[in-house]
Amino acid sequence: MADLYSLHFFNGKIYHNGEKVNTIEQIIQACIEQSGSRFDLWVQFLRSIEVKNIVELGVYKGDFASILLEKCHSIEKYYMIDPWRHLDNWNKPANTSDSTFDQFLLETQSKTDFAAEKRIILRGKTTEVVERIPDGELDFAYIDGDHTLKGISIDLIRLYPKIKLGGWIGGDDFCKSIWQHNVTFEPTLVFPFAVYFAEAVGAQIYALPHSQFLIKKQSSDSFSFIDLTDNYSDTSLGSQLDISRMKSGEKPIFRKRHWLARIMKSR
Repeated sequence: MADLYSLHFFNGKIYHNGEKVNTIEQIIQACIEQSGSRFDLWVQFLRSIEVKNIVELGVYKGDFASILLEKCHSIEKYYMIDPWRHLDNWNKPANTSDSTFDQFLLETQSKTDFAAEKRIILRGKTTEVVERIPDGELDFAYIDGDHTLKGISIDLIRLYPKIKLGGWIGGDDFCKSIWQHNVTFEPTLVFPFAVYFAEAVGAQIYALPHSQFLIKKQSSDSFSFIDLTDNYSDTSLGSQLDISRMKSGEKPIFRKRHWLARIMKSR
């Protein structure tokens, strides 16, 4: 079968369609051009940086892990962090029963058994298991776990020391709207919190297609938000909240809930 991924290495240099790629932004753009999904995007990128040590936070059924372990041959160590249990204070659609999560763990193990010598399964929440990873060991971390404000805050803050200088943090569900699910669930705040976090630590952050983000850990304090999708011009939350009610002393209300309430009242 032909290789679907067109970034290649020769004498320590990276080439895309026969042309040498010189900068990290050119590498990222080349990855985007060749990707039809988030899976393709990350395979392209991780192959281009020849990642060795990686952690995935929020493994679920192991599909992402199995693809990376199959396609990215440079990987030597793959940490998998996931509670694989019901969490009482996590109001998201994926929060199911303990027995179902037990099955998800078995699926993950089955799908990645071909690379059992590379994987390290850390069953638990980030706060429970992350210190089993040495500081500065990781080339790359991928966050696809608890997308609430609490969850993304904990994941980014606790994982950042584990990334070596020059390393990367990527993630999923970098949604422009905080209303990823219906209003009965906790809002998704990967965006804009990841942007705020990058600014706090002086890092570069890229907005990528397929609702992905990428943060580069660097020694210099030079924050920048590079939007490669042209979808994230507003990094504030005011446009998604009814701020006008605060001026009259009333409690603020989420615009989407307010909009839904008006529809229900008209029926």
